[in-house]
Amino acid sequence: MISRRGFLAGTAGLAAVSAAFRPLLALSSAALVKVYKSPTCQCCSHWVEHVKQSGFRTETHDLDSVDAIKDQNGVPESLRSCHTALVEGYVIEGHVPAGDMQRLLEERPKIAGLAVPGMPASAPGMYRSGDPKTPYEVLAFQKSGTSVVYAKH
Repeated sequence: MISRRGFLAGTAGLAAVSAAFRPLLALSSAALVKVYKSPTCQCCSHWVEHVKQSGFRTETHDLDSVDAIKDQNGVPESLRSCHTALVEGYVIEGHVPAGDMQRLLEERPKIAGLAVPGMPASAPGMYRSGDPKTPYEVLAFQKSGTSVVYAKH
C-alpha cells in the first residue's frame, strides 16, 4: 500500500515533469506558417521573427520570385506585397500582424486569406522603434479579387 508521503511525492514529481513538457506540447500544436520570400528581403525576415515570437511555427522558403506562389494561391494583383505565407488553408499576403492571423484561425471565416498590400511602415517587420506610427488596414480577400477591411491598425 502506498503511503501518503509517497503519493504526494509522486504527484509532485508528475506535476514537475508535466510542467517541463508543456512548452514542447504547445509548440507542437502551434500552427505552421509556410513563408515564401526573397532570400535578400530583410523586412520579410523581420516579419517571420514577429510570427515566431507570437507562438507560430515557421517554415521559410527562399525563392528568386514569389509570383508563382501568389498566382497559385489566388492573391489578387492589387493586394500583393513582398512575401506570401500559407497557414491552415489560408493565404497570408504581406505584413499581416500575428494577432490577426490568430483571430483568423479562431474564427475560420470563408475567405481565401488576409493581406496587407504594399509595405506600410507601421506593420510588423517594417516598423522601427522611434518611427512615427501610421495607420494601415488588413484586408480579408477572396480569390475573385473582392476584399473587405478585416482589421485597422
